[in-house]
Amino acid sequence: MNAATEVGSERGLTEEGLIKIPGLLSRYVRLANGALAHYVTAGETGPAVILLHGGIEGSSGTAGFRFMCTMLGANGFRVYAPDRPGFGQADTSKKEYLDPGGIANVEFVKQFADALGIDKFHLSGNSAGCIVSSYFVVNHPERVLSVAFVAGALGDACAVPRIPPAEGKFTPNPNYTAIKWDGTPESMLARMNGIIYEQTAVWPELVEMRVRHGLLQREARGGPWHDATMLNEKDPVRAVAISTKGRLTQLKIPMIYLYGLQDVLLPVENGFAQEDCVPDIQFFYPDECGHQGQTDQPDMFNQVFLEFFKTGKVSWKTAQWAGVSRRRPINPELVEAPEGGFPAAVPEAYVDYPTLMAALGPKT
Repeated sequence: MNAATEVGSERGLTEEGLIKIPGLLSRYVRLANGALAHYVTAGETGPAVILLHGGIEGSSGTAGFRFMCTMLGANGFRVYAPDRPGFGQADTSKKEYLDPGGIANVEFVKQFADALGIDKFHLSGNSAGCIVSSYFVVNHPERVLSVAFVAGALGDACAVPRIPPAEGKFTPNPNYTAIKWDGTPESMLARMNGIIYEQTAVWPELVEMRVRHGLLQREARGGPWHDATMLNEKDPVRAVAISTKGRLTQLKIPMIYLYGLQDVLLPVENGFAQEDCVPDIQFFYPDECGHQGQTDQPDMFNQVFLEFFKTGKVSWKTAQWAGVSRRRPINPELVEAPEGGFPAAVPEAYVDYPTLMAALGPKT
């Protein structure tokens, strides 16, 4: 039984319209700019962890990290998964609270941590949350203990064209076309089924919660979300402020990156391209895993995060499970070396799924 099955046994929604997860608490905090930020939290003691959800309409801290928060909270961390501006139950009372830009999101994370009295924390983000994490860490490195990126992008640190699904050799659906949500549960279900590999994790309650949140934020915006403009800064001065090019690679903060082999939204080749640009970040390519890996493989992701946030390293057993990259030599500062040393890099094997599986050998 995996984490998704265990947590899913509760089911149902709370009076706030959130999925019922034992031990996951819904809270609000007032930010310095006046906005009332909503977040879910777990754990009472230990280092802080802030988890940032993705950018598809209906996203939220609960939707993105419902399988991770309580596990980390039960194992020595204080975990916070906020609803970023324009998502979930984030404040809709003023238009400026809905700002989707990169600087606004960086400032949101800072104000959120400040309001809760969190000086330093471990950080992770999935998809658009991954981008926000990269923006934040280059602007406030003194606040971040370590970072675990999940299937997104690292700002402009890697200036290569995005690889579409049709050119992916690992994606199970090269014909995938991103579905625009039309406001209905049916459309939301179709979009979730398109990006979540583990279909049993797409609960009816998840769809209902996401629809409620999506409609709430859409009404406040006065129109649908525009994915292409999210996190972008048109003003060149503001764009420079969040640029990660040449900055991310200068940081000495421990950083890892997990990118699902079966990602259909942003095929894994986009992860390969990023790996080539950031030599000090240790990449992992988990199998049977799509764009929202913490939902597809919750037990695996939970274990990776638990070890990494606790010790700054991932054990060799867990690293193998999570598909530690062998496109280049494994970083001994971030992965525990096995007896006899790490296996050799096999970059030539990362051309398609059958070739890679044959090169890596049987799963252990």
